[in-house]
Amino acid sequence: MSGERTMRRMSQESGKRRRPERRVSGQVQREVMQLILDRRLRAGAPLPTEIELMETLGVSRNSVREALKALQALDIVEIRHGYGTYVGQASLTPLVDGLTFRTLARHDGDGAALAEILQVREVLEVGLIRRVAAVLSDAELDRLESVVTRMEEAGRAGRRFPELDREFHEALYGPLGNALVPQLLGAFWTVFRRVSGARGWHDDPAPELTARRHRDIVTALRAHDVESAQRALAVHFRGIEARAAQESRGVG
Repeated sequence: MSGERTMRRMSQESGKRRRPERRVSGQVQREVMQLILDRRLRAGAPLPTEIELMETLGVSRNSVREALKALQALDIVEIRHGYGTYVGQASLTPLVDGLTFRTLARHDGDGAALAEILQVREVLEVGLIRRVAAVLSDAELDRLESVVTRMEEAGRAGRRFPELDREFHEALYGPLGNALVPQLLGAFWTVFRRVSGARGWHDDPAPELTARRHRDIVTALRAHDVESAQRALAVHFRGIEARAAQESRGVG
């Protein structure tokens, strides 16, 4: 009996010691992120070891591992097996994955979900074009012109040019010097391409028309005509939305 009482007492004491460690996974994740911020650790910098994190945060090894795995899924940390854990790039990959899944999982049709994504992208691009027009240099306009020329050549040959389309929009907003803008645009572009691929939709059925719409944007910017540039962008997006709607209905 005394042995049983001793075991119960040890179990109770152990439970009391563990209670302070009991935190929801999200709280431990936030504490790891705060540690990264407090120590000003940059992407690629090594994190403290598991044992050091256990001691610093006052949690168990399992709690540390669960938090790190969750943060790895968000690209906040990178676990290199056999080497340690490092600060991640904090890229928009989780956003891309989430938006792609959200779009494909919609029961009211992919067209409506894609239209929402395109609307957000349009608001972002049209809203920023005025700032772009104010800072674009002749050399940057020449680069845009070069991309459009390659689009036109591909269009005349009947070739589609999704990568050139992406290059154009990234080059268009690059002069702003805002690193987040091309990342967001790239995220929306990737979601659109992933959904299109998953549904077996065609690429641009009218590449020459798409090239002409991009030419209109550059022409307006060269003339310092912001309103025309905004209208040209809006027309470009109307075309993409119409194409997505047709594909989702099986038309085209």
